[in-house]
Amino acid sequence: MKSLLTTILIAISACSAFAQVDTTSFPKERQEIRELLRNQKPGTLIDCNDMIAVGPKGDISFSHQQWVEAQKKEKLIFKSVRPIPGNEFIRIYDGTTAIVNLLINVQLVVDEQDVNIKVRRLEVYRKNGTGWCRVAGQGTQVDEKIFPVNSK
Repeated sequence: MKSLLTTILIAISACSAFAQVDTTSFPKERQEIRELLRNQKPGTLIDCNDMIAVGPKGDISFSHQQWVEAQKKEKLIFKSVRPIPGNEFIRIYDGTTAIVNLLINVQLVVDEQDVNIKVRRLEVYRKNGTGWCRVAGQGTQVDEKIFPVNSK
């Protein structure tokens, strides 16, 4: 009997150790993140004070201000940033942390030339007393000649 009880306890412990974290619940938080992504406009501050951003050339900014300065140095101006519907994947952890992978259509000006590109972004958000803010972000331009983008 003792060995049977021990076996059952070990089996239960092993199952709970391999249980996955529920990241697809939290519908309210998921909707808040979706709204934040869809209503993002150039000049809108959604970054936390301790945000880290990686630029297209691998440069790292350790604050929103450093990120803005890097854009000025590259003579880069964002005109619009729009998520492509059906390409937003949101995982919420404990209702306070969000990992977002999304595809965005970016219209910008580089050296006074209009550029339209698609970028796959990975962003991390945290919820504080005033709402959600971005703590990290990095993007990769999608080469549509090699990897065509299916917009749903």
